Amino acid sequence: MPDLAPTLLNRLSPVVRPPALHARPDCMLTKRVRKASGAAPSFKLGIFAGIHGDEPAGTLAAKQLFQEMSEPGHPEFRDFELHFYPVCNPTGRHLGIRHNHRGLDLNREFWSGSTEPEVLYLESELRRERYDGIIALHSDEDVEGCYGFVSGALLSQHLLEPALDAAAAHLPRELSPVIDGFAAERGIIKEGYHGILSAPPEQRPQALEIVFETPGRAPMDRQVAATVAAVKAILAGYRELQAYSAHL
Repeated sequence: MPDLAPTLLNRLSPVVRPPALHARPDCMLTKRVRKASGAAPSFKLGIFAGIHGDEPAGTLAAKQLFQEMSEPGHPEFRDFELHFYPVCNPTGRHLGIRHNHRGLDLNREFWSGSTEPEVLYLESELRRERYDGIIALHSDEDVEGCYGFVSGALLSQHLLEPALDAAAAHLPRELSPVIDGFAAERGIIKEGYHGILSAPPEQRPQALEIVFETPGRAPMDRQVAATVAAVKAILAGYRELQAYSAHL
């Protein structure tokens, strides 16, 4: 947890550390919470990274975002409660592999009766917290630009578009008509894989869900910068849309 001014301590939860998933102490699945500070009702979003252990850009971006959001100077995000899960696959991260130490792609295991401890813990969090929105951070070594998947609430697509624009200051947008086997339109995919990290199927109203991907072969600092810019754009756009809808 960063060294924070006393005025911020009441807005930040301690690091949540579930039981170790492996023998090593560095194989821990952690959660950090940046609580809302505004008087208005807060929006609760979960930001998940590192579900694939060989995709460090999202983990680094999540940690940077938590650090930045925990410091004064971001009044535009004061009414957000943000839950960060920077390393969702700690054993895979330790081993430097996509899968966990049992050889499973955890991002195909959700809501299917999986017994993997990482999935069970994250599913329990998703059910308990009932996030208004879920942002999953990934990287893809088979593309040259940023892209994303959208599902859930209708406004997901409206938030991904400005996010890709913001990321373009650091990395280009992927414009291939087919990305990862799915039809894409200017870097936006409206389909997806089964079993990915997502809101509980029974949750109503549905959460907005965005998967943001950087090109995995790009320089790491640019991947992190693009991801941070994209997440900030999603938050800003979400707040604007909520304010607009409240006046309809």
